[in-house]
Order: sequence, then C-alpha cells, then structure tokens
Amino acid sequence: MSIDDVRRAARAIEPSIVRTPCSHSRTLSTITGAQLYLKLENQQFTASFKERGALNKLLSLSPEERRRGVISMSAGNHAQALAYHAQRLGIQATIVMPIHTPNVKVGNTRAFGADVRLAGEGVAEAAEIAAELAKDSDYVFVHPYDDEAIIAGQGTVALEMLDDYPDLEVLVVPVGGGGLIAGNAVACSALNPAIEIVGVQSQRFPSMQQALNGAPACFGLASVAEGIAVKQPGHLTLPLVREHVSRIALVDEPEIEKAVLMLLEIEKTVVEGAGAAGLAAILTDMDRYRGRKVGLVISGGNIDLLPLASIIQRGLARTGRIVRLRVGIPDVPGALADLTRLLAQHSTNIIQIAHQRAFTDLSLRSVEVEVTVETRGSEHTREVLAALRAEGYDPVLPYAEPHPDERRPNQ
Repeated sequence: MSIDDVRRAARAIEPSIVRTPCSHSRTLSTITGAQLYLKLENQQFTASFKERGALNKLLSLSPEERRRGVISMSAGNHAQALAYHAQRLGIQATIVMPIHTPNVKVGNTRAFGADVRLAGEGVAEAAEIAAELAKDSDYVFVHPYDDEAIIAGQGTVALEMLDDYPDLEVLVVPVGGGGLIAGNAVACSALNPAIEIVGVQSQRFPSMQQALNGAPACFGLASVAEGIAVKQPGHLTLPLVREHVSRIALVDEPEIEKAVLMLLEIEKTVVEGAGAAGLAAILTDMDRYRGRKVGLVISGGNIDLLPLASIIQRGLARTGRIVRLRVGIPDVPGALADLTRLLAQHSTNIIQIAHQRAFTDLSLRSVEVEVTVETRGSEHTREVLAALRAEGYDPVLPYAEPHPDERRPNQ
C-alpha cells in the first residue's frame, strides 16, 4: 500500500462520493482544551465512510466479476455502502449480517436491493457463512476491511482532511478491523510524517490492541459501538497499523454514550457509537491532547432510534438533569401535596411520581414516595436536596451515578 493507491482511489470515487465537511468545533475545543476538527463522514449518503472503500472495490472489478455478483459480511455500514453502490452499478449484492444487527442498518441494506441473510452471532461467524455462499454460488467475495482496494478507498478521508488542514498534529480514528485507520495511516505518513495517529477501540472489543501486543483475545458480550465490535483485525491492516499508528486507546461504554450525546447536543449531528469513539477517547484523556490540533473522524451515523433515546435518557440522568428521588412522607392527607409544592418552588419539573407502603422499612404511619424530576443539572439538584432536608425530609438518590473519583479506572 502507498499514497499512490490512495490517490488513485480518490480519483476513481470522486464523482460519486460526498466530500464531507471537516469542521472546527469551537465548543468541543473549549471543553477539551484541544483544537478539534471533525470529519463528518456521517454525512455520506449511507451515513458512513464505508462508501469510499466499497465503491473503490466495485470499480476495480472486471466485467466478468460484475456479472457474477458480490457477497460480503457486515454489521451494517459496509453492507449499506456495498449494496447502494452495487445497485448504482448494476451489480447484484448479497450481504450476510449478524442476527443482532440494528434494524435501521438491515432495513436500509434491503432498501438498496441487496439480498440480506441474517446469520451468525457476530461478524466472524457471518464471514464464515459468506465465504461458503461465495463458493457455492460463485460470488466475488468483498471483505469489509481486509482488502487493498477497500483500504485505499478509506484512506481518501485523510487526503481530504489534510487538504483542508495540512498542519494537523494528531489524527484520531475509530478501529474495528482496521481498514479505515490503515488507509488513513498510509496517507498521513506520506503527506505529514510528523502527525500522530491514534486508534480507538471499544474496551470490550480491543482486538487490534491485543493483536499488536500479542495478548490473548478476550472480549465482552456487546457494545454500543457495534460498528467496531470486531474480534479479528485484518491480515493486511494489522502490519500497516503496527508500522504507522502511534497507539490504540480504549474507551468504555459510558464514555462512548457521553460522546454520542455531546455530538448530538453540541454539534447537532447524529452519530453512532463507533463514530463517537474518537471523541470519547479525547474526553477521557484530555491532558494528552490539550493545546494540539486534532483531526477526529466521525465515521458513521447509523444508530437505531431506541438506543439513541436510551443514550439521551441515560445521559440526562448522569449529568443530573433527570433525577430520581426517594422520600419518606407522613401517610396523611396533604403530605404529598406539600412535597410537590416544595419541589415546584425550587423550579423542578416532575416527570413521574409513585408511592407505596409495602416495600419499605419506614414507619407504618409513613409512605415512601419515588419521584423523577427534571432539573438544570447537578448543582441545581444539590440545591433541591438541601431544600428538602431543610424542611425535614430525608431524600435519597437510589440511582445516582458514582462520583468520578469512585469509578474504576479505564484499562
């Protein structure tokens, strides 16, 4: 792989790929202390960078290979990209997707005319099934990341970023199988050898880091960043990462969820878990990036609405903007009204309220009230708690987040 391969890919795909914005984020830069430039690949037509490599691969096929059709396995983004561009080029595509792939990705892939087969618990099992189907039906197998044409296509992200901001000091890239970071690393190393390239993986699926360190493979059950929940890095991508990438950072689920919410709230852009992994890495290690000019690849935006809604609700709870209080009150008429009146006086909005008498160790003459309220944040919550205590109540936060100092450190 060389910069020439990436440049050829850029020329080939340019007519059909969105040159996505690379935007300076003033607010995130203020929060992190670094100058952050976001490459918004979630603005591609299929909402991820995968279009670049998929199209470059399809354009490299001979007429005979196009007639045979293509097959691949994917957790979603590569599937949509391959299906979309195959449909444009008149090539039949078959995609094997793990059975737990988000519905939005399955539906979109089928909408682009692909024959979708849901099989396998993960990408590795789906790959085995796709390989067998390729042999049985004489399809051309298109690997989602371990292919030179795919890698070269993904590297065009860095060409555009360095064209816009040639003085970037750090490039932070999500890592699954390694196609995106390998292509970007090849391009950056040729155009700006001084740039530090940092890969980011889910702490539950650190396959690239484990392979680089020669550590045994060990994975969690699932991740909100399912797009990078890959158990086996590529045979082509691994040596490229070893040669060009400075380090692999790991981020855990709460940090990824926080980054998704921040990008939605601050940048007004919808990002999937994998796409937010780079920002999560910066937020958990801000001293490393402080004062530096950092390019951040926002790799995709395909997230189901239900997980997104859960991330929003959990994020509001973690930042103290939604709080659940447990309060004991006298079991007499008017006691509940007194409590709600006090909460209203301190500008809280009651979302839900319930009281029960059986499952409590309070006095028989008391009732336990559990009330969910909306506040302006943690400081306001502390003010409300102080006001309740001043009036003789003993409020408890049964579902409060632990203080940052009490959380276990990232591995």
